[in-house]
Amino acid sequence: MSTAIDESAAARGEMLPLAGIRVLEFCHTIMGPSAGMLLADLGAQVIKVESAPEGDTTRRMGGFASGFFFAFNRNKRSLAIDLKAQQGRALICRLIGDTDVVLENYGPGTMDRLGCGYGDFQPLNQRLVYCALKGFLSGPYEHRPALDEVVQFMAGLAYMTGPPGQPLRAGASVIDIMGGMFAVIAIQAALRERERTGRGQLVKSALFESTAFLMTQHMAGQAVTGRAPPPMPAREGAWAIYEIFKTADGEQIFVAITSDNHWRRFCEQFDRLDLLENPAYATNQDRVRERALIRPIVTDILAQRTLAQLTALFDQIGIPFAPVAKPGDLFDDPHLNAGGRMLEVEFPKGVRARMPRLPIEIGSHDLGLRLQAPAIGEHTAEILREAGLPEGEIEELHRRGIVSSPEKSTTG
Repeated sequence: MSTAIDESAAARGEMLPLAGIRVLEFCHTIMGPSAGMLLADLGAQVIKVESAPEGDTTRRMGGFASGFFFAFNRNKRSLAIDLKAQQGRALICRLIGDTDVVLENYGPGTMDRLGCGYGDFQPLNQRLVYCALKGFLSGPYEHRPALDEVVQFMAGLAYMTGPPGQPLRAGASVIDIMGGMFAVIAIQAALRERERTGRGQLVKSALFESTAFLMTQHMAGQAVTGRAPPPMPAREGAWAIYEIFKTADGEQIFVAITSDNHWRRFCEQFDRLDLLENPAYATNQDRVRERALIRPIVTDILAQRTLAQLTALFDQIGIPFAPVAKPGDLFDDPHLNAGGRMLEVEFPKGVRARMPRLPIEIGSHDLGLRLQAPAIGEHTAEILREAGLPEGEIEELHRRGIVSSPEKSTTG
């Protein structure tokens, strides 16, 4: 199965902001692949280096992780190679000379043991930006392996997410993805610095420090007030109305009345001028003090209308609101799908589904889908030809199992 989208998509890739940047990605699961996908979506040429012949272990994960590979590996080419073989490492070293960025998110010390660490590659290409995505930055913990969930508990995010006494991880792999985002920020900074110095460097991103960065707001609050912040479900509210309510048709809606103008428009819309004219509710601070009285009133007002009716009303009068959606609701969300912004991604067994593209806009650039997530080693021969290897040598590498590709193997 070819993963190319069309020639016009490839041409658009040549005009994207990171066009001309060549990346070798040695990554699995989410953190590293998400960084590679961000770079690829922005136009970089990303070669995903997978182990031959079995490929990235993420391809075979099930349960919660079933869609990981296909969610985070679009717009990449796959090179399947045996890095434990001396000839496999030699091939990688041959590619390093024309590489701008290396990404790796394997366990501490793994790339060094394979002969693919920064110290191995830097002498071959002094302009190389080598990005290591790890559990921890340099320090006492750097030897430890880590996972998204581990650091959510370790840095206080799980404590702040669940109700008191019930720490709870966030409902998506937010730290893996944020670690990938910080990696891309560091890479782009290093590439910019390379323009000035002519030299690349080692950059790092880490899960634990990314989670600690999220805790900045709570740490600052504790520093200012002298009080430890309670978990978010038990926090001291800054607004009287900032929560979930039941609707007449049994649905749920989140409503946020965060300003005096919101309160005025709410009262006028629902013909409750008595609330608007009550001096006890005049300001946000007043309403917070009287929350125990206001909340039952608002609950009763909202319970008399359906979700669709409230959606139309709040949209009209400019009050922040949200239905309590599930992930599956996003497939057909009219805003996400406007202008063809969702990407038609291919999954195993012929499944196709719309997935969100990068949540940014850069001028008129189309940060779309140029390549589907590749089959194991799908572009092995193509990449080796670009590196100058003759067909006979490529055939011999396949025969010896140093590299693999779909047409040479039934694996994958």
